[in-house]
Amino acid sequence: MTADDDPRIDAIADALGRLRGLRRPAPGVERGPQARGPFGGHGVHGGHGPHGHHGGPFAEGRGRMAGLARLRMLEALAAASHPLSVSEIGEAIGVDQPRASRLVQQAVELDLVRREADPEDARRTRIALTDEGRSFAQSVRGERRAALGSALGGFTDDERAELARLLTKLADAWPRG
Repeated sequence: MTADDDPRIDAIADALGRLRGLRRPAPGVERGPQARGPFGGHGVHGGHGPHGHHGGPFAEGRGRMAGLARLRMLEALAAASHPLSVSEIGEAIGVDQPRASRLVQQAVELDLVRREADPEDARRTRIALTDEGRSFAQSVRGERRAALGSALGGFTDDERAELARLLTKLADAWPRG
């Protein structure tokens, strides 16, 4: 089995992301191979190209933490089975509603997300990824998975399985606020 098709890499990435974010998924957010947590990679903070430090949605002068929170928001939206409310986004990424609202507004301005009417209540809005936002979230996930696969290259299959098991156990047991 190659690193590209090793499900233990996904399990390890998921557990690391859950530990880093220390948050619960929002209602409707799937946990599994498509739901990755927010441990960063060079695609988020640096590098060249449309999303590196020379431009893009994580490069503006709001600092590293704004970029990480925005990435967590994009990942939560990508993992969700439906567009999320601002409150659900806040729960998913561990921020209060005013902070979630600011993140959504910034992401709208960057064309990463769009607001749409809630089909059950037209007075409410839901937040959905744009094609640009989905593409960016997928590219970061791919970069992160490749880096993790490389880091685990010297591990045996048994060691990968044990690491995945232990990290998942730790993430499951971590106290939630």
